[in-house]
Amino acid sequence: METLIELSKKMPKTELHLHIEGTFEPEQMFAIAQRNQVVLKYHTVEELKAAYQFTNLQDFLDLYYQGMSVLLHEVDFYDLTMAYLEKVHSENVVHVEIFFDPQGHLSRDVPFDRQINGIYNALKDAEKKWGMTFKLIMSFLRHLSEESAFDTLELSKPFLHLIDGVGLDSSEVGHPPEKFLRVFEACKDLGLKITAHAGEEGPPEYIWQAIDQIGVDRIDHGNRALEDDKLIEEIKKRSLTLTVCPLSNLKLCVVNDMKDHPIKTMLKLGLNATVNSDDPAYFGGYMNDNYAALIRQTGISKEELLQLAKNGITGSWMEDKQKERYLQELTSLFA
Repeated sequence: METLIELSKKMPKTELHLHIEGTFEPEQMFAIAQRNQVVLKYHTVEELKAAYQFTNLQDFLDLYYQGMSVLLHEVDFYDLTMAYLEKVHSENVVHVEIFFDPQGHLSRDVPFDRQINGIYNALKDAEKKWGMTFKLIMSFLRHLSEESAFDTLELSKPFLHLIDGVGLDSSEVGHPPEKFLRVFEACKDLGLKITAHAGEEGPPEYIWQAIDQIGVDRIDHGNRALEDDKLIEEIKKRSLTLTVCPLSNLKLCVVNDMKDHPIKTMLKLGLNATVNSDDPAYFGGYMNDNYAALIRQTGISKEELLQLAKNGITGSWMEDKQKERYLQELTSLFA
């Protein structure tokens, strides 16, 4: 087991499901709040850390949006992003595809350019320093209207050369993908990749909508696809990648015990499941922590570990030459 954990630490990894606002460690949130003279309802870092204990998606989102409130200037977005990139570089993550939530900042009168420039400049600096490659995904908040998503898309147009794809996140239940059908059609017309959170708390029907109506290139989470045999076959037929988030699933009670996590079942069924950290500051761990939890508690084998790492590479939006390079590195390491 410990040998496998060491192997998981050494292997080149991709992260395909990461919300940059969800990497806000309590110490950094408190420091930026003080720098910007934003008053949090917590008086100490310890009080704030205690608030990171929650039992459902909505409790988490309430804290998540409060954390956002301290991000006001370009340097704040840069510092937040760079702290994440430094962390995952130390864990042998070689390629990241990260979400940001512009509406959560626009509602606080933080301009679009301030957000994206801070995030993008940190990503470019990580590329220069370590050769870490990236894709940037703009996410729409599904609890808001499609009209709000269209307004955000309009604001993003001067920056489309920095944006690789669009996603759909926030409270899933009651906000099906079909609600955003027209805005995703507009995004496709602009040449953007499409992904959507579906089947975490929402039913299999939401995954069907994401596939059939939205025409996603990838599915974020997708756990509840396992409830529908026809859906499983359709996902395989379309070779769609699932960006699974084990520790997030545990923290938000999508699974009650890590030993019951469905990722081994997904692999046995031939699904392109990948490992990701989602909102690691809130959910108890980054990439290595997620792999270690799976190894310790689900008993994934060396072959399954290799398959998960391969899926992370093949399911990414990086260039084919780059994929080949990292697949060769994986093969050598596991040999």
